[in-house]
Amino acid sequence: MKMLKKVLLLVGTMAALSFGTAHVNAQGNFDPEQMRQRMLERVREQLGVTKDDEWKIISERVEKVMAARRDVPGGFGGGMFGRGPGGRRGGNGGGDNAQNADRPQRRFGPEESQAEKDLRAAIEAKAPADEIKAKLEKFREYKKSKEAELAKAQEKLKEVLSQSQEATAVLAGLLQ
Repeated sequence: MKMLKKVLLLVGTMAALSFGTAHVNAQGNFDPEQMRQRMLERVREQLGVTKDDEWKIISERVEKVMAARRDVPGGFGGGMFGRGPGGRRGGNGGGDNAQNADRPQRRFGPEESQAEKDLRAAIEAKAPADEIKAKLEKFREYKKSKEAELAKAQEKLKEVLSQSQEATAVLAGLLQ
């Protein structure tokens, strides 16, 4: 039960990091580097890595997996929860009313790719079906390439983990 709690804490921390940290820093004393370090320390503890030289290799690969996961569009914290009409976020970050129109919009997750911007613009402009179809295909290709990068990073991480560490990493959401 204690292990399950630790794994759930690790997954929660990773989810929080996957939302991005650039805009949160402006809200107070949040230090993304400290958060990243704490998360990595928890991963190290969960994986049971005691040797610094072993951890150096594993941690580099864990960070690559996390970065690749953040870059996959359409993940948790992306468009589904992140923005309303016009690509703007609701709540304190703005909205579509006139008083918030010039405010920078908060957005969690990766920066919007050109393929995503083009698709969103076509939808909002109520473009013809053929145009939307073409932009949707480009977006899918882009997303597929980012998913392939994530899979590659996960394979590289698996190469340096023991069976037990791999199982822990799967439970923590680092690996498939």
